[in-house]
Amino acid sequence: MPNTIPEDAVEALTGDARVGHLATSHEDRPHVAPVWYDYRDGAVELVTTGKKLENIRRNPRVALSVQDTDDGDPKWGLTLRGTATVVEDDAEGREILRRINRRYGADEGDWAENTAVRIEVGSTNYWTYD
Repeated sequence: MPNTIPEDAVEALTGDARVGHLATSHEDRPHVAPVWYDYRDGAVELVTTGKKLENIRRNPRVALSVQDTDDGDPKWGLTLRGTATVVEDDAEGREILRRINRRYGADEGDWAENTAVRIEVGSTNYWTYD
């Protein structure tokens, strides 16, 4: 059962658009790559292709790391770990793509070749820097 994400972490995830770093694994070797994401209803949604998507299909255990800085000084960071599922419904996948593109200021149809993925969050670490 997914954990409850602290309210501060939810606010961080749903505030300004930031790049997350998605960690996947293939044959016990990590692969980390930047991604755009959206958080809603206890899950992270993103769209991806290539190596990240291949890795998710082979091993759905993933992590997403996000951090915010103020002129290079870290303000907060979080890591979400969970299980990724490829969104098979085309209409749902297109809606996720549109929502993410709007969040990051891209045209709604950009990156249409990407596949939607949903991460059910299992655990969260959230920290602030004083």
